[in-house]
Amino acid sequence: MSYVEWLTKIRAAEKSSAMQGTIRKVHYTFPDGSEMAEEYSTETGCVLRRAWKVRSDLLRKDDWEIELGEPIPKVLQQNGDGFALQEAATEPFLSKRVTRNAIEWRIRNLPYPLSTYTITCEGDARTVTVRTSNKKYFKKIVVPEFQRCQFAPKVEDLMVKHQYNTLIISYKKPTILVEMEKAILVELQNVETVEYDNIQCEDLLKGLIGQ
Repeated sequence: MSYVEWLTKIRAAEKSSAMQGTIRKVHYTFPDGSEMAEEYSTETGCVLRRAWKVRSDLLRKDDWEIELGEPIPKVLQQNGDGFALQEAATEPFLSKRVTRNAIEWRIRNLPYPLSTYTITCEGDARTVTVRTSNKKYFKKIVVPEFQRCQFAPKVEDLMVKHQYNTLIISYKKPTILVEMEKAILVELQNVETVEYDNIQCEDLLKGLIGQ
């Protein structure tokens, strides 16, 4: 997919939008039937969360696959008092966020010192790979943003640090990605936004992330 193809896909989607405090929620239904949901900060214009609806014919239910933002806590079980949330796992887990200038990944529960990690970029695949010298961790991170604008990341543009058992990887947004994000925000200006407490809007956005 290219920059133009992604913008064309966004423009062709049916879109609904609602406000909840300083968060703007946008729901997309694409011509092929796929659905995406985003949450934007009205203060920064940055995407806080992006997810895709995943349909499971086997389980006969829909779920949301998080592309960007903190994962939603999983329900461990249901008891008489309601749902109990799963406690934080000790296994490493990855989350992603974007700022105005960078994409940032955080891999928590990694206690090894910074010298343990080797981080590389695969330009043609638009991926970032993390591996440890002690062979305790390996992760190939797919970067949809780079795939959508056909940008090949370079390892010299990565910034890496380690603190509080968390490996933090940052990549400065390339100019083409910044331009694409601005073009999408311009497109969203044409989408009518209603207050979140409007019942019609709640119906439109039923099943949105975190609800």
